[in-house]
Amino acid sequence: MLPADMNSAGSRFGRILKRCTVFAAIALIAVALVFALIRPSNERDWAPEHARLPRAEFDGDLVRVHDVRDFRQAPDGSVARRYADRIYDLGRLETLWYALAVFDGEGWRGPAHGFFSFGFAGGECVAISVEARKEVGETYSWWRGLFRKYELIYVVGDERDLLLTRAVHRPDVVYLFPVAATPEKIRELFVDMLARANALRETPEFYNTLTDNCTSRLRDHVNAIAPGRIPPSWKTALPGYSDELMESLGLLNSALPLEEARRRYMINDRARRHANAADFSQAIRRHETP
Repeated sequence: MLPADMNSAGSRFGRILKRCTVFAAIALIAVALVFALIRPSNERDWAPEHARLPRAEFDGDLVRVHDVRDFRQAPDGSVARRYADRIYDLGRLETLWYALAVFDGEGWRGPAHGFFSFGFAGGECVAISVEARKEVGETYSWWRGLFRKYELIYVVGDERDLLLTRAVHRPDVVYLFPVAATPEKIRELFVDMLARANALRETPEFYNTLTDNCTSRLRDHVNAIAPGRIPPSWKTALPGYSDELMESLGLLNSALPLEEARRRYMINDRARRHANAADFSQAIRRHETP
């Protein structure tokens, strides 16, 4: 038999624990309700680089894309913000490239951004980047990205714009890997991504750092045209390791070991050297500095 005072203390502790459990459950329900009431929107004061949503119109093999971003930054830091309407011929799509911008090349590789660039016969390239859409004055935060802080945007942009932004104007380490894919699958991927970009104009969605980010979206698009090609992996939540995942799945069009491929396909120096070249996309792929 326990003493009466111990029985009383145990009873009081049980009541306190029960109340705490009830309060915690109520708090969780309240938080869930608050998040459920937060709705994504396309009507905000967007940062200039995310101000316009692209729109694609399909006519057979021809695709007219409205609001293709083509920003140019001058040596004094000023930015010419330009958008253009461009027509792409699906029959001329030939190559696919995976751009990977690692935020801290000297430290932990995890934080990074990945996007696709599509190459056409004749050398023209257009990039599609899935990003957290920021408002004026906002900066990206991985932990805020867990809590419905940002909407999603598909930036369709001139390759020079999207690569120079990260390879030259930011301190990212940027790689441009060739992807192993047939022209037919590349065309399907291009169309699928543009269709999704169109859908976001009508039905905005939230970005999520872990479950709906730049690389998880790319994985979903690849799996949409080749079911099961990229299995679930923690490396899509930490994009800096996504090149490891792609190598292990045979998706990199290179026979080089990964570390050597990283050295070969790192483009920062070439992007800086050829930033204003008329043949920018070809120049950064010449591997003059293996």
